[in-house]
Amino acid sequence: MQRTTIIASLATAAILFYSCQKTVTLDLNTAPAQIVIQGEITNTSGPYTVTINQSTAFYADNTFPPISGAAVKISDGQGLTDSLTETSPGVYSTHTLQGTPGNTYTLSVFAQNQQYTAASTMPAPVALDSITWQKGSFQKAIYAIPNFQDPAGVKNFYQFMEYLNGQQVTNGIFVFDDRLSDGRYITRSLRNDSSRLVTGAQLQVKMYTIDENVYNYFNQLEQSLGFNTSASPANPATNISNGAYGYFSAHTVQSKTVTVPSF
Repeated sequence: MQRTTIIASLATAAILFYSCQKTVTLDLNTAPAQIVIQGEITNTSGPYTVTINQSTAFYADNTFPPISGAAVKISDGQGLTDSLTETSPGVYSTHTLQGTPGNTYTLSVFAQNQQYTAASTMPAPVALDSITWQKGSFQKAIYAIPNFQDPAGVKNFYQFMEYLNGQQVTNGIFVFDDRLSDGRYITRSLRNDSSRLVTGAQLQVKMYTIDENVYNYFNQLEQSLGFNTSASPANPATNISNGAYGYFSAHTVQSKTVTVPSF
């Protein structure tokens, strides 16, 4: 996704986020059960969801028990507070909230006699211009390339997700900041597993503009789970208080759907 009990719970959070991906066998010790909170609000239409689960020891049965009966609220900084309803075990949905760039959203969760809070500010949207392609040098690999203009003079942080014929195919974590490319036109290859990118399939690429705290979480998570093999394992700096794992993200969404070409 290493070998300490801290990383065991960390990897649990990552597997929950990428739950539709293939099962990965990890070399992990047993870690104490920990609450894992994951939520988002976007500039697209709601409802938005917050999921609350309990981490488990590896390798119990690779399921993550949902936490029901929590009190979950999101406020928008403009006087509106939405109390979420549990729509399925451990999944809580908004009712009236609409994400707006520039607003700071605060998540409040009361679960298992503990209070957890998180805040995230939704950045301004950045337009995703197009998706082009790069041909790899190994076994006919091909990679999608998002193309977009980074706004000058503003710190921007991005996350990318890929969906093939409606199914998520992002195996790694793709985050990017403009520290070395502020104001430039960005063409950044998504070096994902391309074995399923068959000619004629429909690929949707989503680009999120995320805040710095959420970027730091996923960037550190990427390093801790071994995508960056030069880094030492460490627990990512979540924006959720009181020792919870996970993240709360207010972000904008841009997407493009393209047909996989023949090379």
